[in-house]
Amino acid sequence: MAGGAAVNQQSKWRTPCQQCPLRSLSTFRDFSARELDFVSQFKSGELSSERGATILVEGMHSAHLFTVLSGWAFRYKLLPDGRRQIMNYLMPGDLIGLQGSLMGEMDHSVEALTPVTLCVFERSKLERLFERHASLAYDLTWIAAHEERILDEHLLSVGRRSALERTAYLLSFIHQRAHSAGVNGGRRVIPITQQHVADTLGLSLVHTNKTLRKLADRGLMRWQDKGCEILDSDGLLALAGWEGLKKQPRPFI
Repeated sequence: MAGGAAVNQQSKWRTPCQQCPLRSLSTFRDFSARELDFVSQFKSGELSSERGATILVEGMHSAHLFTVLSGWAFRYKLLPDGRRQIMNYLMPGDLIGLQGSLMGEMDHSVEALTPVTLCVFERSKLERLFERHASLAYDLTWIAAHEERILDEHLLSVGRRSALERTAYLLSFIHQRAHSAGVNGGRRVIPITQQHVADTLGLSLVHTNKTLRKLADRGLMRWQDKGCEILDSDGLLALAGWEGLKKQPRPFI
C-alpha cells in the first residue's frame, strides 16, 4: 500500500457494517441478515487517505480489497513518459482492488481525489465468499460487469463524441454518479480540476479549457476554485446525446 504518511490504517474500525451509512441510500440493495454477518467478519479495518495519496500502485500485490466508504478517488494508468489516462472515478460503494485479487497484481493505480475512507477486506477470505454466499458472489460479478459497461461508454465517448459532447458527457456522468452515491449532499459541485478532465478525455489542457468555456457560455456549468458546478444537468445530457444512468438498486460489499 502506497501513500506514506498520507495513508492511515485504523486497526479498530469506526463504522460497524450494521450502521453503514450507505445502507440507508436507495441506490444500494440491502444485505440479508446472513450476508451482513459475513461482511462484518470479512471487514478487517478502515483506511484513511488524504487528498492526493496513492492508494494502490500499478504492478503491486495487495492482500486487501477495499470499498469506498466516503470521499472520491480515481483509477488511472501512466505511460512511460508520465502521461496519465484516468479510467474512471470512484465514489462510496465502489470496490477497489478486485483485479489485483484475482489477477495477482494491479494493472492500474488509484489516487484519492478528496480525503477518503475505505473499508478494508481480507483477500484471503474472498474464496470463502464464493463458496458460502452465492448472492454476494453474484454481486461481485455484477460490479465487474457494471464497470465494463461504464468503460464501454467512456470508450465510445472518447472515440466518437466531439470534444464538446464528450466533456458534457463526462460532467453529466460524474454528477449523476455523485448524486446516486449521496456524495455531495444535494450540492452540484464536482471536486475535479481541469487537468483531471483533460486526462480523462485525452485532450490537451488548452483544448479542455476552451471546451469548458464553451459549456460555461451556454450556462451549463461554472468553474470554481474547488471544482466544477453543474448548472443545467438536463442540458448537459442533451448535448452529450446520453440517456443517463439507469436507476436501479446496485450491490456493494
